[in-house]
Formats: sequence, C-alpha cells, structure tokens
Amino acid sequence: MRTDLYSDADFAPLLEDEAQRARTLYMEGAVRQIWYRGDKRGACSILEAESLEAARAVIESLPLVKAGMLELEHLVPLQPYRGFGPR
Repeated sequence: MRTDLYSDADFAPLLEDEAQRARTLYMEGAVRQIWYRGDKRGACSILEAESLEAARAVIESLPLVKAGMLELEHLVPLQPYRGFGPR
C-alpha cells in the first residue's frame, strides 16, 4: 500500500470495492488464496493464471491498484513441488 502518499482516510472509501473485487476474483478461480501481510501493510496472494501477463491483469483490476494506491511489489511464477509426488 502506498501509505507514504495516502492516509487511512484516503483508503477507506475504496476498501469495500477492493474486498468485493477480491471475492469476485476468488469465485472466478483467479485468486486461490489471499492474506494480509504480517510485516507491513498490504497483502499477498496466490493466483491461478495462464501467464505472468494474465496474473498482472488480475492484480491491475483491483480498485486500489487502479487508483495508484497499491503497487505490485513482486510477481513470482510458481512451479509444482515434486517432492510430494509419486516415487
């Protein structure tokens, strides 16, 4: 979150829209999991997407991102962990 530029009062009007968009993305299968960060303000999400560009589009659809109040810090592609597979 861009707390260096915006106050809690600036964020407040967009928080319900942000939560609704996250719920919609979850129901659509784009957001698999989402957590608030414990080390600073913001969130961490696991997304299901065909490509990095598609994942970026999901994040960019969030109201706080559209408003420039939330920025994407890291976008990391993940691969399945083979250690739990058949031996």
